[in-house]
Parts: sequence; structure tokens; C-alpha cells
Amino acid sequence: MECISVFDMLKIGIGPSSSHTLGPWRATQRWIKELKDQNNFDKVETITVDLYGSLSLTGKGHATDYAIMLGLSGENPETIPTEAIPSLISEINNTNTVCFNAEKNITFNPKTDIIFNRKFLPFHANALQFSATVNGKKIKSIYYSIGGGFVVQEARKISEANKIIFYCTFPYPIETGTDLLQYCKQLNKSISEVVLENEKSIRPIETIDFELQRIWNTMLECIYTGCHTEGYLPGGLNVRRRAFDTYQTLKGNSPYNSPQEWIKTIRKTKVKFRQILKWVSCFALSVNEVNASLGRVVTAPTNGSAGVIPAVLMYYMVIENHKANFNHIKQFLLVSGEIGSIFKKGATISAAMGGCQAEIGVSSAMAAAALCELMGGTPEQVLVAAEIAMEHHLGLTCDPIGGLVQIPCIERNAMGAIKAINAAEMALDTDPKNVKVPLDKVVATMWETAKDMNTKYKETSKGGLAVSVNLSDC
Repeated sequence: MECISVFDMLKIGIGPSSSHTLGPWRATQRWIKELKDQNNFDKVETITVDLYGSLSLTGKGHATDYAIMLGLSGENPETIPTEAIPSLISEINNTNTVCFNAEKNITFNPKTDIIFNRKFLPFHANALQFSATVNGKKIKSIYYSIGGGFVVQEARKISEANKIIFYCTFPYPIETGTDLLQYCKQLNKSISEVVLENEKSIRPIETIDFELQRIWNTMLECIYTGCHTEGYLPGGLNVRRRAFDTYQTLKGNSPYNSPQEWIKTIRKTKVKFRQILKWVSCFALSVNEVNASLGRVVTAPTNGSAGVIPAVLMYYMVIENHKANFNHIKQFLLVSGEIGSIFKKGATISAAMGGCQAEIGVSSAMAAAALCELMGGTPEQVLVAAEIAMEHHLGLTCDPIGGLVQIPCIERNAMGAIKAINAAEMALDTDPKNVKVPLDKVVATMWETAKDMNTKYKETSKGGLAVSVNLSDC
């Protein structure tokens, strides 16, 4: 059984894409480790990187080449100062040299040594091959970025493209929603309490709390930055940041000096119904505008859908419960992470495999479930909330204009957040005994839909809005 931690589903990294930026970055780090383990690192003379499938077709717009250069340079996506990225990339481009893992200089021309191949490899739509010359001989390794920053090596692949074999050490291994409900009944615990028991089996509670706080701090900082940054997004589409403009119409006059103080000022604002929708949209837009600018975000479950969960959690904290504290944040993140893992195990969280239903759909289901528990929902109602949210994202395509994670991606986060809140409210008014479609059935249906979906609607920019919109008019 696949054993997925909450911290596998919620990872800190650099935008704009978990599968196209964070994944290749992590793959590069793993390749360097592989070279060191084989005692080949010091012998490397030249490097080339081949990109295949979706990584090739939308890699430029998703900064895949940047991720590879930064990974080769030994930078860490969790800690690299985002303001340093442009100068690091310029240095490599101008000198045609990379300081390999920050240890030795190697000739590397990104224009010729990062190769964008249009063909797909059979295992997964996101493939990259690292080649190195060692003592005059070529050695190669293939990795697959399977969504959400998850990376697998070709040697570990199995017949189903999005599965990984693990020996699960959790005391309560969960593969499906049915499994999760059984443990809740058996232990007489909420979903978040069951998930916490699993997490405690692999790390101390102090570490769990520290890492969950770090994840929330990153989310909050991202929202704050997006709401306070004016201008246009990079990439050539000339997309104006909207979170800043929306925030200007909503903000009060109370002073604040930090994101934490900012939450208190929002709570003091007298929010009307229409403004609730605007606030939630503002929160979601802000995160994904930061993501589109190579900012630091949390995969939830991916970078392209990173705005939904923080927007819904902020909604709970500033609209629903002004007394919300870390315990509520912890509960929310534990539930959302578990729901995301169920979708990853039973379907996919990769838009290159399943379209945007695998990103915005899953994130909306994660947020709906977490909000439902915070608002007093039973475990059964929590799964109903996830089911409702996903049911109304089934078949959603991934068709980014210009290969950029901007249009329609940013707006979709706002829509996913609003749907999540609505789904949670509907679930709270639902008797689970009357539900006709269980969560597990929706997960299975999503995977069948993903397999039936035409490739041009799976993060290739070969269909939908990506081809119907003339870039010259943008």
C-alpha cells in the first residue's frame, strides 16, 4: 500500500508548477545524489538534459529550464532567496557554465544542453533524462515528475503510471475513503485525529507541529505578498495582478506590520456577503500570482492549485471563526492532506495525466473536506464535502495559454475555493445515508475520465483556450 504523509502532499517550493518546476528540480537533486552514490560525481565532464512530453511542450512557460539550472547549481527550492533567482539564471546563461552542486564548474549551455523533445515516453507524460559524460562514456538516468512535486525513477516504475510501491509503516494504512471511515469508527476519532496518529508513528509531535506551522506561515506570507504587490506577471501575456486591486477595494484603515497583524485587521472589517466572495477570490488570486512570478508557495496538492487551500483556510480564520488558532490550522491541514493522498492513490494529481480536474478539482475537494470538519462535520459529512467538490470539477481540462500558469489557472483557484466552501456547507446539511455517490466512486470516475481525456487537454497547450486565443492579441 502507498504510504503518503501530509508533508508529501503539502510541500514548500518555487512556482510556477509542482510537476514542471519543483519536480524537475527535485529530480536534478536526486540525480546528483545518484552520481555521488556511484562515485561518478567528481568524474562528470559534460551534462545534457532531455525533456519529454508535457515537460517539453509547456516547459518554457513553466520554467522547467530554470528549475534544472537551479537544481544543477545545488540550490534548494525551500530555502533559495526568490529575489536571487534572476541573477543566478543570468549568470549561467551569460557564462555557459554551471557550478555543479555548488562544487565544481562545468561547461553547460542551456540553449543546447537542455533539449525539448516533443515526443512522449510511455510511462508518464512528464519525463526527463539526465546524461553525463564520465571518463569519456555516456551514462543516463530517466526520471518522471508525476505531479505535486513527486518524482520517481524509471527503475521503480510499475504498470500504472501514477503508482509507487512503498512498505507502509502507518498503523492505520489508508487507501480509500472507506478505509478512512472504518478507522474513524473503530477508534472513535475524527479524520484529523486518525491522520495525526499516522503522522506520529513516523515523527515526533513537536516536528509535526513545527512543520505544519512552517507550511501555514509560507501560505500566509504568500497571500500577504500577493495582496501587497502591484504590476504585471512575467511571461509575455501582460497579465495584470488583480489581488492588489481587489485588496485595495476591501481593506480597512487599521495599521499592521506583519501578516499575523494583518489577519486581525481583516477580522475587524465588517464583511457583507458580496465581500466574502471577493475576499476569498482575493486570497486565492494572490497566491497564484505569486506562484506565477516564481515565488515560494506550498503545493496543495500542486503549485497550479496552490491558492485554493490557503484561501479557504483564511476564509475560516477571518470570516467564520475569529478565535481560530494553530489547532484549527493543524486540523485543517491534516484533513486536506489525507484527502489529497486518497486522490493520488486512486487517480492522479498530475494535470499532464488527468487535466485540471487533477489539480483544481483535487484541491477543492481537499479544502471542502477540511473546512467541513472545522465547522463540525462528521467524518461521513467530511467525505461528502470532498465528493461534492470533485464531482463538479470532473472533466476539467488543462489548457494554459502560452504554456504559462496564468490563464485560466489563476482564476480557477478562486473558483475552486468558492466551490469548496459551497460544498462544505452543502455537506453539513446532508444526511450521509442519503448520498448516492460515495467519494471512492468519484475518485475512480475521475481516473477513468483522465484516461479517456484527449492528450491535447492535458497540460500540453495544444487544445482549448491555449489554441483558441491569439497570443499576439494579449
